[in-house]
Amino acid sequence: MKEKAKIAVFASGSGSNFAALETASRTGELDAEIVLVLTDKPASFVVERARQTDIRVVGLEPKAFSTKQAYEEAVLDILREEGVEWIALAGYMRLIGPTLLAAYPSRIVNIHPSLLPSFPGKDAIGQAIAHGVKLTGVTVHLVDEGMDTGPILAQVAVPVVEGDEKLTAQAIHAVEHVIYKETLQRLILTNGGVHS
Repeated sequence: MKEKAKIAVFASGSGSNFAALETASRTGELDAEIVLVLTDKPASFVVERARQTDIRVVGLEPKAFSTKQAYEEAVLDILREEGVEWIALAGYMRLIGPTLLAAYPSRIVNIHPSLLPSFPGKDAIGQAIAHGVKLTGVTVHLVDEGMDTGPILAQVAVPVVEGDEKLTAQAIHAVEHVIYKETLQRLILTNGGVHS
């Protein structure tokens, strides 16, 4: 039997996208195994979610390292220990640097709550509401050195609930939980899953 692709999920917040991916992996909707959850915020709720599974959880605070490169080298050592082939960013609030980009070319994927290139960066839902747009959405893209600038893999439009950030966010999260697993599944299948 072919070995499943191994994914690390990077998260900084509540971990709802991690939970959706973990469920998809367990039920076979995502033909991959999540072997690691890495967070730069060890007190975040994603740690609690991950601890309810058998998945290894690592919390590394960047400020404990002298440079961004030193932080990413420590992360890379952990990824290699686990045999990680793909990285899925799920609310990970740090820019990926050259060390990880070089080690995982076209193998780092992010999900963002807007129709990129509109509203990149933090608080994309708040930005959309502040601009008065009627439609926002969800984008899954490959990660490059920029902020939410990598090649787009999938997008789905989501109507803005006028003036209501909470309801708009709920609608976006519901779409995220479907589109992320589907896009990762397609990506893994078309790239042969495991790389050397």
